[in-house]
Amino acid sequence: MTSSLFFNLTTGAYFIAMVVFILYIASKNDNIGFAATVISWLGLVANTLAIGLRWREAYAIGYEQAPLSNLYESVVFFAWSILLIYLLFDLKYKQRAVGAFVIPFAFAGMIWAQWGLDDTIAPLVPALQSNWLTYHVITCFIGYAAFAVACGVSIMFVIKVGKEEAAGNNPIGGILGMFPSTKILDDINYKAIMVGFPMLTLGIITGAAWANYAWGTYWSWDPKETWSLIVWFIYAAFLHARFTRGWVGRRAAWLSILGFAATIFCYLGVNLVLSGLHSYGGG
Repeated sequence: MTSSLFFNLTTGAYFIAMVVFILYIASKNDNIGFAATVISWLGLVANTLAIGLRWREAYAIGYEQAPLSNLYESVVFFAWSILLIYLLFDLKYKQRAVGAFVIPFAFAGMIWAQWGLDDTIAPLVPALQSNWLTYHVITCFIGYAAFAVACGVSIMFVIKVGKEEAAGNNPIGGILGMFPSTKILDDINYKAIMVGFPMLTLGIITGAAWANYAWGTYWSWDPKETWSLIVWFIYAAFLHARFTRGWVGRRAAWLSILGFAATIFCYLGVNLVLSGLHSYGGG
């Protein structure tokens, strides 16, 4: 058994789960929704085993490092994080229609990693040879994953509230009738960001500690650091507006979507487009 095999199984499971979640919304069949959730859990298990096997494979060739050192490994870990956060929220809210809007993020990451990225296990560059790497990457990606869940439900909110306004006092049927209420969607959006924001904050703090270890300075206004701060301010503004001005509903949903777009640019755009101390992350 190799990590590549389990990563392929993960990609397949996420694709099947995504399709089955869409079928659940279309069919309104609870058994199909349950099947989609089970497949999602199986995908998470396969993803976990794949990451564990890749870690063992790195040790077998003499690289004592966690599988978090390049773009390929970070993408598959991001997918794992999205499924973990989504399924934990599903245990609480049991709103399975949300899976149709969140699982695609994880599937897109896995398909890109499998087909578009180099999966070679390579030794860490000197700047990455620190335990701070593990702390920094894990905290950041748990935060990013929570923001992905928030974005998914925010897209659902924007679609549903627009339809409700168009329908007036008439009840909404069809596919949109399977969406959770706007109140539940808004609550999941808020709770997900309440998970993601402190994790992102820890990621920035551990990143600063790592930067001091690697380069002798806590902050250098590297493009990655700057964009991390921009993302932090967007979600800080979200929470501040909610606490002080009672921002809920559509404005909160759009700010959540904007925040995740900035998060993706911070993660991928900076690494692949801009040059800086984090440019090695594009390899």
